[in-house]
Amino acid sequence: TVAPDQKVSPGEEAKIQVGDLITKINGKDSKDVSKVADLVAKSGESKTPLDLKILRNNEEISVKLQPVYDVVDKSYRLGLYIRDSAAGVGTLTFYAPDQGVYGALGHVITDMDTQTPIIVGDGDIVYSNVTSISKSHNGDPGEKHATLYKDSKVIGNIERNTAFGIFGKMYAAPDHSLDKEAIPVAFAEEVKEGPAQIYTVVEGQKVEKFDIQVVHVSKQDMPGTKGMVIKITDPRLLDKTGGIVQGMSGSPIIQNGKLIGAVTHVFVNDPTSGYGCFIEWMLQDSGIILRPSNGATFKEAKAS
Repeated sequence: TVAPDQKVSPGEEAKIQVGDLITKINGKDSKDVSKVADLVAKSGESKTPLDLKILRNNEEISVKLQPVYDVVDKSYRLGLYIRDSAAGVGTLTFYAPDQGVYGALGHVITDMDTQTPIIVGDGDIVYSNVTSISKSHNGDPGEKHATLYKDSKVIGNIERNTAFGIFGKMYAAPDHSLDKEAIPVAFAEEVKEGPAQIYTVVEGQKVEKFDIQVVHVSKQDMPGTKGMVIKITDPRLLDKTGGIVQGMSGSPIIQNGKLIGAVTHVFVNDPTSGYGCFIEWMLQDSGIILRPSNGATFKEAKAS
């Protein structure tokens, strides 16, 4: 029992760390945080520790955790902050129909409180609808505001969260792609400085093309997130968004009719510019190995 002037954390004493994924409690899958309170109460009352299975750095470990009684709240506590789920709006970069996989976002999803990558238990991809845009200004990146269609059909799952985005299976071509024809993919060494386009949504679910400039290309023999520097040149997009905004990450970059990469980050002090990653690295993280083959063709699709 913990008195009002005492501070005890069973979670800390059990050496549970920020970012740990609790996969099982007492041998049963733990996917619903609302059920944890009952388990904690039963554990506290029976003086029987909870048996947790935790995933940390791709390694499963077992932890015993004995709740303590908080006399102020009159309940048993673990001393843990458990996040149940995360949701957000981003951009689908590609859908590969032959393999039934997709890639999106172009960058890792991190926990807003801990700033650590979110470990994916499971997740769904659903349609969204862009309702408004806060424009980017120097020092203040803007963002797309959108509603998620939670009751709409699930168009894919989420299996991995990597430095290059989220990846998983997609069950059919999304409804809102710019065109239905597949487009070829460019290797990193094919990308050149010069004009290109991004495909993105600024209103509703309509995918549109906007002009950009690839102003710098990095030579990368190994995966790296900062493959190219891009600058938005399209007057209509600049007027609508001020440049690159949050939610635009993952927008596919097309050059000379080939998919070359995805928008990843904005330069805070110059939101007309930002980084892009090479599509090659995203394709690898989706499970598609391109080299040493002679290239491949994929269906581009976009969902904001």
